Amino acid sequence: MSNKQFDVVVIGGGPGGYIAAIRAAQLGFNTACIDEWKNAKGGPAPGGTCTNVGCIPSKALLQSSEHYEQAGHHFAEHGISLSNLSMDVAKMLARKDAVVKQNNEGILYLFKKNKVTFFHGRGSFVKAGGIGYELKVSGANEEVIEARHVIVATGSNARALPGVPFDEQNVLSNDGALRIPEVPKKLGVIGSGVIGLEMGSVWRRLGADVTILEALPTFLGAADEQVAKEALKVFTKQGLKIQLGVKVNEVKNGAKGVTVSYTDAKGEAQTLEVDKLIVSIGRVPNTNGLNPEAVGLKLDERGAIVVDDQCRTNLPNVWAVGDVVRGPMLAHKAEEEGVAVAERIAGQHGHVNFDTIPWVIYTSPEIAWVGKTEQQLKAEGRAYKAGSFPFMANGRARALGDTTGFVKFLADAKTDEILGVHIIGPYASELIAESVVAMEFKASAEDIARICHAHPSLSEATKEAALAVDKRTLNF
Repeated sequence: MSNKQFDVVVIGGGPGGYIAAIRAAQLGFNTACIDEWKNAKGGPAPGGTCTNVGCIPSKALLQSSEHYEQAGHHFAEHGISLSNLSMDVAKMLARKDAVVKQNNEGILYLFKKNKVTFFHGRGSFVKAGGIGYELKVSGANEEVIEARHVIVATGSNARALPGVPFDEQNVLSNDGALRIPEVPKKLGVIGSGVIGLEMGSVWRRLGADVTILEALPTFLGAADEQVAKEALKVFTKQGLKIQLGVKVNEVKNGAKGVTVSYTDAKGEAQTLEVDKLIVSIGRVPNTNGLNPEAVGLKLDERGAIVVDDQCRTNLPNVWAVGDVVRGPMLAHKAEEEGVAVAERIAGQHGHVNFDTIPWVIYTSPEIAWVGKTEQQLKAEGRAYKAGSFPFMANGRARALGDTTGFVKFLADAKTDEILGVHIIGPYASELIAESVVAMEFKASAEDIARICHAHPSLSEATKEAALAVDKRTLNF
């Protein structure tokens, strides 16, 4: 019996993979997607890390914990009084699981709607041959299929501390951090990146004593320095204990919890005893079981698949997108690359602009930015103008009861082109989109300053920050 043949086969059903498969099918290709994620019952759960143990469930927990904190600390100022406030962690986790399930089922529906053939199992290369490449699907039903084009979108895995494996009971990756069955009295977090801050924030709001240990001497080094400074001040005030410049020497995982021995920024030996330890020190490209050597697929020293700026690998008609290749490990970056590759296979000109990919940290306040930071512009020696506007002076933020933070614009000193926008404050994740659009169209700060923004709205802070570039804010 001959193997099933497809024009395009996507290995991996995360944001990069499932989007690539749908776009390829829309363009008329006979398309399949292979994904091995399983739900609690062993059924398919496409959506990758993002949907199952990343972006989606973490936002669900952040929302639940934010409601709890609002009820416990801020409802009273609105005239709402509560007594006997409690948190049912099991119910919170069940809601999170329900949100994940809705997303899993939504992707399966989209595959059906777009006539994408779905294979539940692990995809791997067998050999070059047939119409292009033979691929094995290892799952409940093992089979070999053939593809003219292959798009690898296998994502990434959490990086473990050397010699300290994740047991997902005491030493937790992002996966285990989303499934802690009850609020720990003491929680340790190694790494003050996005995952560390978001998960630390969730459990801190619910009552955990949270200590974050960061190896780097600077906080949020990728963010604008002014934003990072404000964030450190706010998070510390909220109760997160953040230590910078830390060297972790030893981690002991015992029956009663975890002991971390480390050297602090002053060079003094310290010990931290916690019930649970979240390790969030970055992620590594996932090529486990892909069998790249069977076809000579080239990987770099980090284990990432080597691609050019078009996401082409060293093999003809084999492409790779998302966390498994170079560039930021962001779900929306993977999606853009997935669409672009499908369009390139169709002979079109897929577009991904790395200079306008937004970054978001879903803490409270939220942090979002696009483009260059002030320290990057200084390092480049580029002449620029800066303007910022605080949410304290924004009417909608006052009514919302959340006036923390500001919007900051960076523009070219001569042309006024927007070079970067940085936001720390309420709904920063939504507000940043306007600046992404503006930068994609090479807008000037004056363009944003001249556009009518609804009143009262948080977006007025964006307009005012653009006005501030020319030192003519109207409300501050």
